[in-house]
Amino acid sequence: MSAFLNDELSKKTSIFGLHLWVVVGICVGAAIVLVLLLISLWYTSKRNSNNPQITQNIITTEIKEIRIDPSRTQPENPVLDPNPLPEPEKEPIQRIQIEIGNTGNGKCHLVKPDRVGSGGGSGHGSGEQGGGGGGISGPEVSHLGWGHWYTLRELEIATNFFAHENVIGEGGYGIVYRGIMEDNSYVAVKNLLNNRGQAEREFKVEVEAIGRVRHKNLVRLLGYCAEGAHRMLVYEYVDNGNLEQWLHGDVGPYSPLTWEIRMNIILGTAKGLTYLHEGLEPKVVHRDIKSSNILIDKQWNSKVSDFGLAKLLGSERSYVTTRVMGTFGYVAPEYASTGMLNDRSDVYSFGILIMEIISGRNPVDYSRAQGEVNLVDWLKTMVSNRNSEGVLDPKLRGKPSSRALKRALLVALRCVDPNAQKRPKMGHVIHMLEADDFPFRDERRASRENGRSHHDGMKERVMDKCIIESGDSSGYESTVQTNRSLLTKKEIDDDE
Repeated sequence: MSAFLNDELSKKTSIFGLHLWVVVGICVGAAIVLVLLLISLWYTSKRNSNNPQITQNIITTEIKEIRIDPSRTQPENPVLDPNPLPEPEKEPIQRIQIEIGNTGNGKCHLVKPDRVGSGGGSGHGSGEQGGGGGGISGPEVSHLGWGHWYTLRELEIATNFFAHENVIGEGGYGIVYRGIMEDNSYVAVKNLLNNRGQAEREFKVEVEAIGRVRHKNLVRLLGYCAEGAHRMLVYEYVDNGNLEQWLHGDVGPYSPLTWEIRMNIILGTAKGLTYLHEGLEPKVVHRDIKSSNILIDKQWNSKVSDFGLAKLLGSERSYVTTRVMGTFGYVAPEYASTGMLNDRSDVYSFGILIMEIISGRNPVDYSRAQGEVNLVDWLKTMVSNRNSEGVLDPKLRGKPSSRALKRALLVALRCVDPNAQKRPKMGHVIHMLEADDFPFRDERRASRENGRSHHDGMKERVMDKCIIESGDSSGYESTVQTNRSLLTKKEIDDDE
């Protein structure tokens, strides 16, 4: 038997003429090497899975700028690795806590600020949550320091599943609901309508534009929700409606908006827009200034809202070409015809808003007689006929002084100049609204040079001339200034 095996194994094979026993030996050796290699790989992978340093490095790569706050208690089944990552230095003003849970739509995140000290800011959702909610750990996210990341479930509960009775506003880009959070604070939840990607674009623009904006005359964006196809923005709740409701709603025979309140609303809106245009880089062009986007609080202060159409404009660019968006009657003519957008487009809309506040009329009202349909054309006709008081809202209780009314009208007419370059910037608008001697400063300077003062009657005639010239769209820096100088010289000659 052994002789037979020896004979068989000694036979040469077709593999390079090797004997059969050599081929068998090579195969056995290769099998042993393969088994040892598999055992080595299994052992290495097992050791890596038990190495906390490697796990920590993986987490650091996947979740950048996220670290575990060791002062928070860990959940029973945490999603993230419980090992604390090294904490980079951060400003102690605000820390953001993220809760990660699970709802029917997959991962849900909630970013909650943990403010150090007794700092200000809105109290909606800030601080620690007492009881309930599941005591989930809070990693800190430095790049989301401006607001919260809400869950869809949380906003559904806050708005009673977006009940119709909680609707406080509605437009072409979304529906706004009033919500009550777990800490009994009120919020406004804007549910963006998803029409061919517009909701996604609006969501990104609004978050980028006002995520970090803080100004008393701008509605604060508290946070957002992005789950599946849902895109929602959560704002501070302003508890006294919007300007459109107070101007055009059923408020009785007399409006609660006195002249002083109306001027305060105009000035506050101007300050908010000035911050967007001149206090930010890149500047923010709102694109949809109108009465329904001006919210009013209990002290009758104005807050500019709805930045869904906002456009960021870098300092190196004076114009940007966009798809024309806005509300009919408020859109600047050059923007409507060419799509060329800059901050002067907002100035035009603001001028329309001033006229609307003074007159109580809509920018375009087809129910009125011919010649009064367009607010700008009608108001220019009225001031050209020296009937400034005829433009006042009939529901206005108590008339303003002739000087205050004419100053406001002059500012409005300069803002709606058809030549965009002749419109004042918003910072200059604030100066004109606040200056008691506007537009008499130039005349006072001229009178000092001539050694005599002007009479009140002459001042009124100068203002009438300025308003008429602005109503004729002669511009701010050219014809108005020339006519004013000629009128001043004529009055001085008459006095002599």
